[in-house]
Parts: sequence; structure tokens; C-alpha cells
Amino acid sequence: VQLVESGGGSAQVGGSLRLSCVISGDTSKRACLGWLRQAPGKEREGVGATVIAGRGTYYADTVRGRFTISQDTLENTGYLQMNGLEPEDTGSYYCATSPGGCGASWASVAKFEYWGQGTQVTVS
Repeated sequence: VQLVESGGGSAQVGGSLRLSCVISGDTSKRACLGWLRQAPGKEREGVGATVIAGRGTYYADTVRGRFTISQDTLENTGYLQMNGLEPEDTGSYYCATSPGGCGASWASVAKFEYWGQGTQVTVS
């Protein structure tokens, strides 16, 4: 499974960015698409996740209502729309997939086996 991210950059407080994640490879190993981030000096954390080609989307409390996860199954692409950006949203953002469903463990970093290269988001 390969994941290629794009769309990071700089934004002002209150601004928006959209991240994209193109997924390819063995479909049996990509049931859950997660978005995770890592701020400087902090541990990587789950931002949200969605069941690939299915139902179920999950968000961290810190981003719920501001971030939206979507997917285009025909294009094998996942998206993270980020609105109302705050300085605390600064960090490296990763998309990742898991062969298992999202479920209650969607925010667990250890759950995800395949990762994108990461893209930097800076809010100031």
C-alpha cells in the first residue's frame, strides 16, 4: 500500500487548508483511513479517521466541527478539509491506512500500518 500526501502549507489563524491522500496498492490492507498529526515536541495523535468505501467517520474533540474527512473512492483519494485553523493545529500531518476497520481504536497510532510521507501545516 502506498500513500502520497499533498496540500500542506501555511495559513493564517481562522484560515483553511485541504490535504489530499492518494492511496494505491492492496485493497485488503486499507480498510480504515486515518489522519494523524505531530506537533513539535509532542507525540503523534489521531485527528480523525474514516472507513474506506463504507460508513463511519471519527474526529478528535479538538478538531470536531472544524475539520472534515471525505473520500473519493473512484479516485482512491482521501481528503482532510481544515477550517478555522488555530496555531495549535501546526504540525506534520500524515494519512495512514489500516487493514482492520476504524472502530474504537481509530485514534491509536499503532493501529496504522501504512503511512504517507507527511505534509507540514503551519498556522500563524
